[in-house]
Amino acid sequence: MFSIFKKKTSLEKLQDRHAKLLQEAFVLSKSNRSASDVKMVEAQKVEQQIDDLQRNA
Repeated sequence: MFSIFKKKTSLEKLQDRHAKLLQEAFVLSKSNRSASDVKMVEAQKVEQQIDDLQRNA
C-alpha cells in the first residue's frame, strides 16, 4: 500500500541505470554508432557492478 515511500536498494538503482543506458544506446545506434558504443561500454560496467553485488549478497 505504501510502496511509494519505499526506497530503492542499490541493486534496483543499478538495474534502472543499466536499462536506461541500454535504451539510450539503442536510440543512438540509429544515428550515431560511436556514441552508441560508448553507452554500451557504460552499460557493461554497470552490469559488472550488478553481478558483483549479487555475488557478494
